[in-house]
Amino acid sequence: MKLTSYWLDTVPRFTGTPQAALPGQADAVIVGGGFSGLSAALRLRQLGASVVVLERDRVIGEASGRNGGHVNNGLAGSFTDACAKLGEDTATRLYKVLNSAVDTVETITRENGIDCDFTRCGKLKVGNRQAHEAALQTDYARLTVAADPEACLLDETQVREELGSDLFSSGLLYPKSARMHMGRFGIGLANAVLHAGGLIFENTPMTGMKRTGNSFEMTTPQGKILAKSVLMATGISRNAPAWFRQRIMPVGSFIVATEPMDEAAMRRIMPGGRNVVTMQNIHNYFRATADHRLIFGGRASFSRSRTTTDITSGNMLLAAMRRTLPELPDVKIDYCWGGDVDMTVDRLPHAGQWNGVFYTMGYSGHGTQMSVYMGQRMAEAMAGMPDTNPLAGRAWQKIPCYGLASHFLPLVGAFYRAKDFVQEMKE
Repeated sequence: MKLTSYWLDTVPRFTGTPQAALPGQADAVIVGGGFSGLSAALRLRQLGASVVVLERDRVIGEASGRNGGHVNNGLAGSFTDACAKLGEDTATRLYKVLNSAVDTVETITRENGIDCDFTRCGKLKVGNRQAHEAALQTDYARLTVAADPEACLLDETQVREELGSDLFSSGLLYPKSARMHMGRFGIGLANAVLHAGGLIFENTPMTGMKRTGNSFEMTTPQGKILAKSVLMATGISRNAPAWFRQRIMPVGSFIVATEPMDEAAMRRIMPGGRNVVTMQNIHNYFRATADHRLIFGGRASFSRSRTTTDITSGNMLLAAMRRTLPELPDVKIDYCWGGDVDMTVDRLPHAGQWNGVFYTMGYSGHGTQMSVYMGQRMAEAMAGMPDTNPLAGRAWQKIPCYGLASHFLPLVGAFYRAKDFVQEMKE
C-alpha cells in the first residue's frame, strides 16, 4: 500500500520550462499552484496580462491532487438548510454557480485538449435512515422548483439498481455532476498555462509581501518580484497572512484506492457508475476509475499525526468500504492518502479583496469545480471586471477559538461517530 495520492502517482511530474531567475515584475503574481491559481493564470493570459505563479512545493501537490476525484454540482450540505441560513434567492444563486463551475471544468478540458477521463456521471446522495429519506424528499421538492429541475428522487428499488448494496433506502440523483482524473487534469492545466505564455515556479514559496505604492513586492528564496496585483490561492498555508489563516479550519479527509478489478465486479458494485455520497454525520464518498479501481474516502481518523493517520485511516476506510459495499470482492488497497479540506464556518467558499490583495479559498468540500471556476472569475476581477465575482461582498467569519480549535478535532470526531451510532440504533 503506497501512502501517496493515486492521482499524483499515476501522472508524469510537471516539468515546465526552467527559468534562470524570477522576472523583476509582472502584471499579476499568483500564490499557489493548485487548480485555483492555474485556472486564474490561464484566464489572465487570455486577457493579455503577464503572469507568474509561485508554488511552494509541486504543482497540484496539495488539495487539487489529493481529493476524491469528484466534480460535483450542488451545495455540500442540504439545499433546504442553505435556504434557511442564506435565504432562498442566495442559496439558489450559489447552487447555479456550482452548476456553472462544473461546466467550466468541462470547457477548459475540451478547449485545451486535456485527456483526464472527464465524464458526466451524476452524483448520488444516499441515505440509510428514515430521517435521511425525509430530508431528501424535502430537498427534492424545493430543489426542483428553485434550482435544479433535473434532480431525481430515487426509492429503495431504484437505489439498488444504481448501487450494489442493500444498506441504503433512498437517494437523490444530481445528473450534472462529473468525475475526472485529477492528476491528468492538473498537469494538463499547468501545461496550458505555459503554452499561453505564463510562468510557473515550483519550490518557490512566498516568504514576504509588502505594499509598494500601487504595487506589491513579493519575496521568495529565489528573489523578489514586483506585481501590479496579487491573488492568494493557497488554501490554508503557514505563509499566508494571519487574516486568512484565522478563517480556515483544516479538517483531514482520507482516501483509499483499490487495486484494479475486472469490469464485471465493478458493474456489480456500482452498476450506475455514479459518484456516491452517504448522509451519515461521518460520511463516505466513492467512485470508480477508468481502470476499474474503487476510490473510497471519508473523515476516517481525526488524529493530528499524518503518518500514523494515513495508515489508520486506510484500515478504517477498508472496513467501511466492506460494510457499505458487500458485493466488493477480496481486493487489496493499492493507495492510501490524506489531505486537508479547508473548512469555513459557513461551509462555503470565499473570494474578494483584503488590503488590496485578491483571494479565493476556503472551498469546504466544493474544491475541484469551484477552485477552477473561481480562479477564472478572480482573474477577471483582477483585470478590472469586479462584477464577475459571484461571491463578492459576503462576510467571512473567523474560526471561533482559532489556534485551539484543531486540538479538539479528535473529540469532535468521537462525538459525531457516537451520534451516528445512536441515530442508527433508534431506527
